[in-house]
Amino acid sequence: MIRLTRLNRKQFIVNALLIEGIEETPDTIITLITGKKITVLEPMTDVVQLVTQYMQTIGSIAGTIKSIDSEGS
Repeated sequence: MIRLTRLNRKQFIVNALLIEGIEETPDTIITLITGKKITVLEPMTDVVQLVTQYMQTIGSIAGTIKSIDSEGS
């Protein structure tokens, strides 16, 4: 689970395993596997980092994932 902030500045918890996609338009929009879309204040890179940290914590992925910043370089 990761903690995020809605546009009204209220924090909430989302199950990172249910995230299907993340886009920045310029707001960050998270699409869940249910089709529900959630707009959050955090930038896309922060959300990706939170998801990656969560996945590493639960042992779902190895600790040697490239960061989103290094992919574009």
